[in-house]
Amino acid sequence: MVNVTPDSFSDGGNFLDAGRAVDLGLEMARCGAEIIDIGGESTRPGASPVTAEEELQRIAPVITGLRQKTDVLISVDTTKAEVARWALGNGVEIVNDVSALTGDPDMAGLVAESGAGVVLMHMMGSPRTMQENPRYRDVVAEVHEFLERAVAAAETAGVAPDSILVDPGLGFGKTVDHNLVLLNRLSVLSSLGKPILVGTSRKSFIGRLLDVPVEERLHGTSASVAAAILRGAHVVRVHDVPQMTQVSRLIDAILNEAQTSGESE
Repeated sequence: MVNVTPDSFSDGGNFLDAGRAVDLGLEMARCGAEIIDIGGESTRPGASPVTAEEELQRIAPVITGLRQKTDVLISVDTTKAEVARWALGNGVEIVNDVSALTGDPDMAGLVAESGAGVVLMHMMGSPRTMQENPRYRDVVAEVHEFLERAVAAAETAGVAPDSILVDPGLGFGKTVDHNLVLLNRLSVLSSLGKPILVGTSRKSFIGRLLDVPVEERLHGTSASVAAAILRGAHVVRVHDVPQMTQVSRLIDAILNEAQTSGESE
């Protein structure tokens, strides 16, 4: 992921310069990233929204620069149809929408018309309010129900069924325990019939569990990424691409060996 923001929780302000952001994206691609996710609006807990104009000012030169230099898939992290429309018209293939197409009434139709891929994520509330005492009767069941409705709404709007990914939204309106339960029972979401995307990288629940600051969460991120893949994640959204590429390749090899062994017995 490339955060072109001044206030993202992990690397806010580090890549506001378009050139540095493009270089980061290219390095991620060289290290094994198959999708570069670019965001111009922070979704950290407590974050305030920005205008579409400001969001585009941040991401447009980065998307343009990357598209000129690499064929890697590019995802735009936005809830605004105006931003997504520009991005999709300039080489972006995927819309990563933390509002699951509910933040802008024009977004579902835009995604359907463009044929783009889309990530539908669960979030309780908004980034500004989501961590204010989040509560669930059954977090796994409620996240599953939300995503099931979001998938149905997207398909009703004309989004191609094979263009949809789902994301349980770890850290988006969840306590530490909620995140752990969702990770451990991630396979429940497989019944939706969509690829599962999971983002745990450097998140606060890792810091709270291990009592480490954000810059020391590499090992905890590695463990959470491994757990997510073992529980059924198809895509992981990370900051530390070289290390997480190694983690994912090793876990994939273990899973492939287990599958091969099972078939031969």
